[in-house]
Amino acid sequence: MTSVATEKENVHPIRGQLPTEIETEDRFTRMLDELRQDREEQARKWDEQKREDDRKWAEQARKWEEQKQEDRQKREEQARKWEEQKREDRQKWEEQSRKWDEQKREDDRKWDEQKQEDDRKWAEQARKWEEQKQEDRQKREEQARKWEEQKREDRQKWEEQSRKWDEQKREDDRKWDEQKQEDDRKWAEQARKWEEQKQEDRQKREEQARKWEEQKREDKQKWEESNRRFDEMLEKIMTQATKHERSIGALGSRWGLQSERAFRDALAAILEGSFGVQVINVNEFDDKGEVFGRPDQVEIDVIIKNGLMILCELKSSVSKPDMHLFERKARFYEKRRGRKADRLMVISPMIDDRAREMGEKLGIEMYSDSVDVPV
Repeated sequence: MTSVATEKENVHPIRGQLPTEIETEDRFTRMLDELRQDREEQARKWDEQKREDDRKWAEQARKWEEQKQEDRQKREEQARKWEEQKREDRQKWEEQSRKWDEQKREDDRKWDEQKQEDDRKWAEQARKWEEQKQEDRQKREEQARKWEEQKREDRQKWEEQSRKWDEQKREDDRKWDEQKQEDDRKWAEQARKWEEQKQEDRQKREEQARKWEEQKREDKQKWEESNRRFDEMLEKIMTQATKHERSIGALGSRWGLQSERAFRDALAAILEGSFGVQVINVNEFDDKGEVFGRPDQVEIDVIIKNGLMILCELKSSVSKPDMHLFERKARFYEKRRGRKADRLMVISPMIDDRAREMGEKLGIEMYSDSVDVPV
């Protein structure tokens, strides 16, 4: 029961919102009236449009009729003008035909006159051509006669020229034979001279070969002598080395000085013996102390060859201070002699790296062996 009552309560609000039957009929009636009014308005507009279209169509038909009448009048006017133009053209054509006939008769008359004149001129030209032909024939005959005379004259000249050519050929052959004989004689003389020259050259070559053999023998003797001197020098060096070995224990504290002197003497001997130079050991007193900073003896080796002065330091080992000392010795010697040395040279098998750098800066040549020296 409770649920049924609740449903009824819920239905009443919805029913209050729906329109009534009268309201629905009034609304439908209004809609029908509006539709009828729209149809009537549309019909009225359609009638007005139709009347307007009929009016426009009638107006257009009237204009078309007027245009047709106007076109008909224009065509009639054009036809009239064409007829007038045709009549005028016919008159002009007849007039032109008359003029053409007159012109044709005039042209025929002129043509006949021109033909008569041309016939007369042609006859005159034919007469002149005939006269010209006869004149040309006479000229050709005259020319042929002259050609025959010229041919006979040319034949005579040719025969004369041939005779002269034959004489010239015989003369040339004679001269050629004489020239050939002279050339043969000269050739024989030249061959004789060549043979003599060959014999002389052979003798010179033999003499030269003999001199070369003598020179070779002499060089061989010099070489043997040089080898002998080298062997003697080597023997002396070995003897000196043996002497040093024997005295090494006794020399003691003087070992450094004596071995350095022996090394210098050995290198100097090799330079003098092998390269033919002169090694001079110079020992001068430095009274101003320019070399050592105090007065002392200055010893330096000087190599003399072909006028060149080479200052040389021969040592068993060279350090950086030794390189500086040699440079001061060289400047002292140059100042004392008043002449600049051509080359500064250090020969030592042991040159310290710092000494080598210093020598390169000072422009000093450095060699590890005397045989490497380009003197």
